[in-house]
Amino acid sequence: MQRTRLSMLVNQTGQRLSQWVFNPWRRLSLVAISLLFGNFFGSAIAATAGQAAKWDIIIAALLLAIVELISWLFYRGRSAEMVQRPIVTDLLHAFKLGMTYSLFVEAFKLGS
Repeated sequence: MQRTRLSMLVNQTGQRLSQWVFNPWRRLSLVAISLLFGNFFGSAIAATAGQAAKWDIIIAALLLAIVELISWLFYRGRSAEMVQRPIVTDLLHAFKLGMTYSLFVEAFKLGS
């Protein structure tokens, strides 16, 4: 790839972002925000899919595919030793956990 101003700007921005996220407290706060956003997303999907009853099966299949894809990305290639994963996989995993938790809460609300 040629070294243009745009490519250097993108590389520098990526390096600064990775240095900013390297702080454990910032990383933890981003994971917590992703968990809460997944919780919101799951309850919003359940509410909108419940309004239009003909989309239930399609939405359920789509959510299952998303959860399985995120699980595959998170757990692939893990060895016995603890390795530092990229922040994107941690954020996606937290999003998946929040979404799954909110769907369980919605199911309990419907059951009671």
